[in-house]
Amino acid sequence: MTPTNPTSWTVLEWFEFLSCLVTVVGLPFAILVFAFEQRRERQNEEEEIFQRLVDEYNGFLKLVLEHSDLQLLRRGTLDVELNPEQSERRYALFSILVSIFERAYMLVYEESMSRQTSRLWQSWEDYMREWCRRTEFREALPSLLQGEDSDFQDYIRRIAAEESKSPTGRPRGAG
Repeated sequence: MTPTNPTSWTVLEWFEFLSCLVTVVGLPFAILVFAFEQRRERQNEEEEIFQRLVDEYNGFLKLVLEHSDLQLLRRGTLDVELNPEQSERRYALFSILVSIFERAYMLVYEESMSRQTSRLWQSWEDYMREWCRRTEFREALPSLLQGEDSDFQDYIRRIAAEESKSPTGRPRGAG
């Protein structure tokens, strides 16, 4: 029988005690720390992906500024007729934009999102809605979406349909 007085324990009994202590206290603590670090790392990765996508979108906006004659920064539908070269440039810019939206959809969107992911995704949906309010963008969508991910196609088509019916240009239920 093992003595109950720890001062009389042998080295082997101390190792056994410490082993039990690590198993009972240390192992669960280590698992919690590991899970917390994994969660924090995943959150940092999500934010890094989001920032790269925002940088891409900002690059797109710089292109739009360089082609200001296309009037793509104006709200609503374009008032002027574009010549064939301008129409081609506008289509190319829309193509870049759809590519950025698809990448955002593939990297950020999930059916069941955490609060953080949902917050990040909402910005992208807002960008999509803003562009889908433009008649010329919606009209170009069918050809722009050829070859894109089918789930993304369904998603942005739904947004385009909602925005085309929204009298105020705001999504239903938005404040």
